[in-house]
Amino acid sequence: MGVTIAPAARRPSTTAVGVAVWLASEVMFFAGLFGAYFALRAADAPWPPADVHLDTLRSGIFTVFLVLSSLTLHRAESVRDEGDEQLARVWTLLTLGLGTLFLANQALEWTTLDFHVSSNAYGTIYYVMTGFHGLHVAAGLALLALAALLPSGAPATVPGLHRATVWYWHFVDVVWVAMFSTIFLIR
Repeated sequence: MGVTIAPAARRPSTTAVGVAVWLASEVMFFAGLFGAYFALRAADAPWPPADVHLDTLRSGIFTVFLVLSSLTLHRAESVRDEGDEQLARVWTLLTLGLGTLFLANQALEWTTLDFHVSSNAYGTIYYVMTGFHGLHVAAGLALLALAALLPSGAPATVPGLHRATVWYWHFVDVVWVAMFSTIFLIR
């Protein structure tokens, strides 16, 4: 009884496996941040401190923009799969716009908050969590721009770049929904 190797057509691409492993490590990274948030929350009452004021409505509106960006990117991939590269670029550019609006709001939020990273434990974890998420959004925007500029079959692209970008963007969106719920709603 020997080892049977699956035919190449049934094996996942190395890019897909690499992205899945990398996203799993990102899940662990953000899980650590959420763990730190809840540990600090359990140890530090009141949470958040009384002098912390967040604009939940504005952040909620921009959260909707980020969620919509997942829908527009899904549409981009659908039309790309149908062979319409031009329309896929339009949908990807719309995704880029929505993501950029979200990130701009996050930057604006940071400049208007009445607490700082060194104000208290809440300030520290708030800025660390939202800052790392913002860096991930910026990286996702760079990947989206690359995916929008290069056709999916171009030899210069990494095999599976479009699909990997979609997975990454959806991951970033899901993390934000959890983060928004934790920071702005559960409080």
